[in-house]
Amino acid sequence: MKYRISGLRAEQFTHLFGQSDTYLKRYGAIRKTVVSYPGYPDRISLCDIPAGETALLINHIYQPADTPYFGSHAIYIWEVCTQQGIYLNELPEVMKTRVLSLRAYDENHFLRRADICEGQFSENLIGLFFADPLISYIQIHNAKQGCYACCAERSE
Repeated sequence: MKYRISGLRAEQFTHLFGQSDTYLKRYGAIRKTVVSYPGYPDRISLCDIPAGETALLINHIYQPADTPYFGSHAIYIWEVCTQQGIYLNELPEVMKTRVLSLRAYDENHFLRRADICEGQFSENLIGLFFADPLISYIQIHNAKQGCYACCAERSE
């Protein structure tokens, strides 16, 4: 099964880059210095942010659909990153060492299937979920912290 994993588009966050703490607070964001690597996964590039760099901790609406599955959670954004990570038929390295929660949704944004697994085994789960023709997309979360990681969509 062919699929595409995409990081978030940077445009929705760049207005925060380089801004004062007062400005960030208006948007519910906090600037943090990355103190360990790995440990701060960037949701734009889908890479771990290097130690010493700055990250923005923000609340992100990862499931905006008007269903009971609407959801948001805290995520990290690498403050200088504008390059969206796109991975075709492969998992980003940042996800291979984490425990992941995969949530498969239909075209009406209703949860159809869900499971957790070690990151290195998640490609099997993605294939299994996409074998069901009712599955439109899969949201992937870091299972321990519960934060949104990325979205997998069918690819041709």
